[in-house]
Amino acid sequence: MVRKVNEIANEDSALLLTPLFEQVPRSEADQLLGALKTYTLPKGASIFRQGDTDHRMYMLERGRVKLVRQSSDHRVQLLSIHGRGEILGEIPVFDPSGGPRTASAVVMVNDTKVAALERDDLFTWLNQHPRVAVDMLQVLAGRLRANNERISDLVFMDVPGRLAKTLIDLATRFGEPFEKGLMVPHDLTQEELAQLVGASRETVNKALMDFSNRKWISRKGRTIIIYHPGALIRRSRM
Repeated sequence: MVRKVNEIANEDSALLLTPLFEQVPRSEADQLLGALKTYTLPKGASIFRQGDTDHRMYMLERGRVKLVRQSSDHRVQLLSIHGRGEILGEIPVFDPSGGPRTASAVVMVNDTKVAALERDDLFTWLNQHPRVAVDMLQVLAGRLRANNERISDLVFMDVPGRLAKTLIDLATRFGEPFEKGLMVPHDLTQEELAQLVGASRETVNKALMDFSNRKWISRKGRTIIIYHPGALIRRSRM
């Protein structure tokens, strides 16, 4: 079997699939892999906390992580969810001021595995492989685009439309196909799902009930089963 230049024998590892490594040969990636420090963490553990001033970037090799922000009056807002092969906490690394962190990264499932990389090690390596910096800029641009789109959705899209779009995004990234549709184990409380949509829990539950009545989805604990993704896609575009 012919392997791609960056494919590795251990298919469980996602590090070489991150934007930092996916465009470089394995021999060049090995120069930086040795600088990574890996951790396996339980559900509920914090990878980094809001207000931290460290200069590390993290890559998610296995599991799922949520980014949350706490206000001065201790209200908590879920900002985003990240999965295998994604980069976390890159802003303090590339921000000249160096921090502090504006959110906390909290592990959502047991045995989540992350790799930490210090800024000095990353920049030394980027000086030798400057083309990789373009890939990192694309990651940052993608995050900025997603944030702008979310703001636009909050202004122009109703709650059912935002919910439909959120469910499709979760299904695309974490969905598990089965004979009747897609199983989406989102591991979110009702309040967290509402925060992700940007609405009250009551309004989101009402929209979920409507989707269920239309036979588009069904709910089972913290898992949503999507039977008609096309219907959700159409609703998200109304």
